[in-house]
Amino acid sequence: MEIRFRDDKLERLATDTKFAGGFTPALVKVFRKRMQMIKAAPDERDFYKLKSLHYEKLSGARDHQHSMRLNDKYRLIIEYETADNGKVVLVISIEDYH
Repeated sequence: MEIRFRDDKLERLATDTKFAGGFTPALVKVFRKRMQMIKAAPDERDFYKLKSLHYEKLSGARDHQHSMRLNDKYRLIIEYETADNGKVVLVISIEDYH
């Protein structure tokens, strides 16, 4: 899938190996691994298959967003957009859920 970023900091985090964006090296490593996994996935059904991701649709005012686990404390928030060549993943944020 194609990936776009809402925040320039997250895009830099995904592409610049020397940039940590204030996150721990372990979290940055997992984030970059998730970006590779998202790029390789044909669609979001693959995320549901991996139970360790805890991939889920959010509810309420955020019912258009999804989240997946990065580690015990942080989750990656994403949305989907439609493009001519299929769905595009829009990376919204890394959020502390505790």
